[in-house]
Amino acid sequence: MDLWQLHIFCKVVEFKSFSGAGKTVHLSQPTVSSHIKDLENHFGCRLIDRMAREAIPTRAGELLYGYARKLIALRDETEIAMAEFHGKIKGCLTIGGSTIPGTYILPRLVGAFIGKYPDVTLSLTIGDTERITGDILSGQLELGIVGAKTRDKKILQEALIADEMFLVVPADHPWAKRKSVTPDMLLKEPFIIREAGSGTLKSIQENLEKSGCDIDDLNVIAEMGSTGAVIQGIRNRVGISILSGIAVAEEAAAGTLTALSVEGLSLKRHFYLSVHRHKTASPLCNTFVRFLKQQLTPPE
Repeated sequence: MDLWQLHIFCKVVEFKSFSGAGKTVHLSQPTVSSHIKDLENHFGCRLIDRMAREAIPTRAGELLYGYARKLIALRDETEIAMAEFHGKIKGCLTIGGSTIPGTYILPRLVGAFIGKYPDVTLSLTIGDTERITGDILSGQLELGIVGAKTRDKKILQEALIADEMFLVVPADHPWAKRKSVTPDMLLKEPFIIREAGSGTLKSIQENLEKSGCDIDDLNVIAEMGSTGAVIQGIRNRVGISILSGIAVAEEAAAGTLTALSVEGLSLKRHFYLSVHRHKTASPLCNTFVRFLKQQLTPPE
């Protein structure tokens, strides 16, 4: 038994797949299977049940997984402690962001972090809120920043970035000279929504419900899978939508889109730093979290 075999074993458990684990560690599926077999021979028991479509840990495998994670975390902590002793921080970190933070916020912060710690390799996954929280639960991501709270108790969330959404219309729309519209006006216009699982969609639903409206009351004519697609839909007169002020800041400044408020409708929200409640974060992850908070906390 060695730490590399335990690392492969953890990936099999987290991905529920030999092939998925193999892609992550850059090994063929037979080689991954060989390493798992070596571990099973070492401990004298089956660790993984090979089901029809999934690889599921046995009771012994679940026990080993808990200890393996601790050993790997201790290895990572040792590596970073020694790197810090020499004045360096290095390692690999996998993080995720839902569409708005992943596209408009995290790239700048990732660039600044790597500029400060050039020996760090950082991988950023962008997806909707449900995908990012799901990847955190499966162990594919150490942390994520998402635009909505999750009901899953295994995810620990902390409000990190304040955001405000606005009703966004083309610059030549009849409402473009207004500062606000009434909810009744909003309900009559062709409307573009984000896909199910989007934090933006969830925030719109929650805020509409607080004002006594329902998303089904909107004149929805299109559903699009990214904020960028919605922006293009608005620019091409497909419809109007409610979007993050962060996402449309450049278009609003350039005068191609106009952002309005909706009377009586609060569209403020937060982006949430999200981690697995029951998994110990790596030292590198903790360093990145401290960096994020330093960068995002305004000076007093």
